[in-house]
Amino acid sequence: QVQLVESGGGLVQVGGSLRLSCATSGRAVSGNAMGWFRQAPGKEREFVAHITWGDRFTYYADSVKGRFTISKDNAKNTMYLQMNSLKPEDTAVYYCAFHNGGSLKDSARYNYWGQGTQVTVSS
Repeated sequence: QVQLVESGGGLVQVGGSLRLSCATSGRAVSGNAMGWFRQAPGKEREFVAHITWGDRFTYYADSVKGRFTISKDNAKNTMYLQMNSLKPEDTAVYYCAFHNGGSLKDSARYNYWGQGTQVTVSS
């Protein structure tokens, strides 16, 4: 059984930083493409970041480029999202998932979603 568990969310002030973790079981992060998405109240789930199966390439939404960094620790079977210079518009529930192939910005191309972790940025 594949499970993903996000953690690391919380309340932070504008300009602050958080590091989200996505711990997996039942399927290794090594050799698998994965991504982070987020969903704010009343909005659709949106793409945040993607890391390719070999960890060689990363992709980001324009809104987070230069501020967020996606990475994996294969030994710990965990994916991370380092978030710096946080803004109020980053407030959302953040989710991680495995990528099935196809468009990396399409949430329908991901599966085994975690339960999410809340990030709130106060101004």
